[in-house]
Amino acid sequence: MTASDAILARLMQLHPKVIDLSLDRMQRILAALGNPERRIPPVVHIAGTNGKGSTLAMIRAGLESAGKRVHAYTSPHLAQFHERIRLAGELIPEAALAAALEECEAANAGQPITFFEITTAAAFLAFSRMPADYTLLEVGLGGRLDATNVIEAPALTVITPISIDHTQYLGDTLAQIAGEKAGIMKRRVPCIVAPQDAAAREVIEQRAERLFAPLRIARQDWDSRREGDALVYQDEHGLMDLPLPVLPGPHQIVNAGTAIAALRELGFGRIEARAAVAEAEWPARMQRLARGPLVEAAQGCELWLDGGHNPAGGKAVAATLAALPPRPTHLVCGMLNTKDVAGYMRPLAGIAQSLAAVAIPGEPNTLPAEATAAVARSVGMTASTAADTLAAVSRIATDQPGARILICGSLYLAGQILRENG
Repeated sequence: MTASDAILARLMQLHPKVIDLSLDRMQRILAALGNPERRIPPVVHIAGTNGKGSTLAMIRAGLESAGKRVHAYTSPHLAQFHERIRLAGELIPEAALAAALEECEAANAGQPITFFEITTAAAFLAFSRMPADYTLLEVGLGGRLDATNVIEAPALTVITPISIDHTQYLGDTLAQIAGEKAGIMKRRVPCIVAPQDAAAREVIEQRAERLFAPLRIARQDWDSRREGDALVYQDEHGLMDLPLPVLPGPHQIVNAGTAIAALRELGFGRIEARAAVAEAEWPARMQRLARGPLVEAAQGCELWLDGGHNPAGGKAVAATLAALPPRPTHLVCGMLNTKDVAGYMRPLAGIAQSLAAVAIPGEPNTLPAEATAAVARSVGMTASTAADTLAAVSRIATDQPGARILICGSLYLAGQILRENG
């Protein structure tokens, strides 16, 4: 166990709730630390339901292609906590992470604070001590009361597509959820808006009007679309023909357009746009696995991994699978009991020949395998259970040689897979 692992384990005990949306505790600890969030490089703040991470990865690739030093904060991590904090392009070193966490633990003095809040404070502390040109911040949950929403004057805000998710925290309707996401918008700060349903867009436009925040709205001020084997991006400055995004899936066309619109707003052009689509890396988003015990167990079957977990994520995965060369497709799926499992699975019912349900090891909120399989059957899928992912992959590979196998349903499951097969 590293020093940071030991500190992180202690920090998990400071608040009984994993999620408790509020800015009070965050403002208290930041004040105790001397408000490091006021000393970090210019911020691009990104909220939304789907595509936040991919969009951030593309913006980062574009900025770094221009020689810019970029801090980045994302969540959750997959294989190790250090992935959440990038200092000037590199994963935070263990010594720097442990030092920031220890300082935050001391400043907090044992008071109640969520794990996400205190680790976000540690990220701000680390960012404030390393020179860079930009800071890319991904919202953890929602926006208005998210721990990242303490930046008073970001350089730019970005809202990716909004859909129904986390209703227990954000509201039951798209308009309510959009209101929470739009909470990152700031007075007179430009906001890039990805394609939205009408109800979400209306809420965003109303908030922008109150804040005098200039909007750059998809399909109004900019557009991205696929034409053959090219991505076409268009805005008031003209049209660009670019390569298709290296991140797979039709939904990445929207994410790429959102990232390019953000880069254009920051003053960058074609070279950075090309790098954004061609050089971005974002694990566990329709990622083809190439090594590890699971690949060996797959016996020549295609093995893919995706961390999507809500209805929009299910649609994106289904569209990506449909765009691949035809091949019998079988799912290995583990999900949390806090998710709309049927909503996630419904789009996949017509794509996959079967689903093997597994529990997510070490995750207290995992849905039992039989419960996951029962939901899959309720939406018309052929479903069974397996003791674990390795058993499921081995069984599919034996029964269906040459098949396509997708491990899916949860970023927590994806993280475990990457730790063992990354």
